[in-house]
Amino acid sequence: DFVVVNLCDLEKNFEAGEEVTLAAVQEKFLSVSGRDAKLPLKVLGTGELTKALTVKAVAFSESAKAKIEAAGGTAEEIPGRIKWTRKAYNAAKAENPNYDEDKLKAKVAKLQAKGRGKKAKSA
Repeated sequence: DFVVVNLCDLEKNFEAGEEVTLAAVQEKFLSVSGRDAKLPLKVLGTGELTKALTVKAVAFSESAKAKIEAAGGTAEEIPGRIKWTRKAYNAAKAENPNYDEDKLKAKVAKLQAKGRGKKAKSA
């Protein structure tokens, strides 16, 4: 499952040189909520693109990628969210013995950056 946009949507809503990401798409023209808010972005090739854009998405159709590059832009495939599996967890744990602790620290830091969670006590 993806949040899907077409090139014609990008042509209408973005200026030349802008960076297109899921967050930018949501901000400019697409209202995504609920379960769909966690889905990655996929760009399809319907319509024409005349502007050079930097498009960052998890997936592109072949025609979308070709049209973006033909317009002088770049189509960057970014990694999607990694699905948790026991095998992947065990591999990460073998690679980094402090995996669980590091993951928890990152989660706390993210919450604190959003202004939620307890602040670290000063010594």
